[in-house]
Amino acid sequence: MIDITAKLIRDQSAVFLCGEIVECLIMFTNPKLPEHKISQSHSDILENLAWATAQIHCYCNSTLQDRSGTMADASSSINKNVSGSTSLNASNQLKGEVLKSSEPKILFCDLRLSPGESRQFMFRESLSLDTPPTYRGVMVKYYYKITIATQRLGSAVQALYIPIRVLPLPPISCSDEAITLNDESNEDLAPNNPFLEKKKAPSKIEYALHYLQNITARRRPNFYLISNKRGKVGRFCLFKPIYKLGEDIVGTLDFSCGTVKCVQLSVTLQCEEVVKNKDTKPANEIISSANPDKESMNAPLGRITNFTKHHEVCLGLLQTQMILSIPLYVTPTFETDLVDVRWRLHFQFVTSTNEELNTTVNSDTLEWQAPTDISIETMIWNLPVTIYPTAPVQIPQASGTFMLNIK
Repeated sequence: MIDITAKLIRDQSAVFLCGEIVECLIMFTNPKLPEHKISQSHSDILENLAWATAQIHCYCNSTLQDRSGTMADASSSINKNVSGSTSLNASNQLKGEVLKSSEPKILFCDLRLSPGESRQFMFRESLSLDTPPTYRGVMVKYYYKITIATQRLGSAVQALYIPIRVLPLPPISCSDEAITLNDESNEDLAPNNPFLEKKKAPSKIEYALHYLQNITARRRPNFYLISNKRGKVGRFCLFKPIYKLGEDIVGTLDFSCGTVKCVQLSVTLQCEEVVKNKDTKPANEIISSANPDKESMNAPLGRITNFTKHHEVCLGLLQTQMILSIPLYVTPTFETDLVDVRWRLHFQFVTSTNEELNTTVNSDTLEWQAPTDISIETMIWNLPVTIYPTAPVQIPQASGTFMLNIK
């Protein structure tokens, strides 16, 4: 029997950005035998493994059906790039289809271990820049696994899977790249000092994290006048439209300029999953019409998932604020050929035009008798927001140690 132990080098986190290097320490151990089982033959106590490989797989699991009721092929809408096909494919029993895989790296060939002996190997691989992030959606799912496969002579291939979370790389604008290039050109024009150590050029990951810090720190208040057919309800101020994971979305509502009373409001952070494949429909969707029109056939499919929510009774308030926290476990805004994941703030305003609500309070008694029954209307408003990833070290996600026993 041989024990395989694998652990990620990054402490207390199994989260990476697209383009980052994943490092994993893999140990093969032949446990010590009890004294009464020690064989006299040296060949009987040696354990032999024929080979071992390690690679990173990106899986896509889709629950879409086309109009005829057959399952749609997710890989037909995405550029599938599976490299390094080996005998490991036959032992892959995970759900979904391999969207992309790295080149398999051979850890060893013909490894022999005596009882109590261990061998360590380091696996280092860069994540691809053009793959989707980890996403657990309703209709589409993307997930990543580090696959460590090995085989004993005369036995089947066995694999150990290590899950990792991959975040999308924030897009870098051309203006920011130009500023960086100008700074580097100025350093090249400076006098050359042989006693100073030359600075290494920042990597693409460092560029992306620097851009992420700058763009999410900018405050650009946007004001929105909220009104319906009966008049103005109030004015909403959102301090910035771009956020990163773990931040709070803060906004203020001013009802002093309104002509329609707002009784209560609720704001919900929602994730909108829009499937781009026009010829598919969800597996649980039933078409009521036998001959649907062309517009309904080409309409994009969407699913809404609610997260944090703010609810408040605001009758009598002139101003209020809302604070919605963005969870660290959600997936930031991204887009592929198959799905478009967007974020928005879903507002629900409950308004009323009852004249009794406009009655002034008696200054002598400071009492106001609320009406027993009022007529209300509900107004819905959706405000798009953009959510970017944060630095992976700021997301605590225990990686742990993964083990596999080969008998």
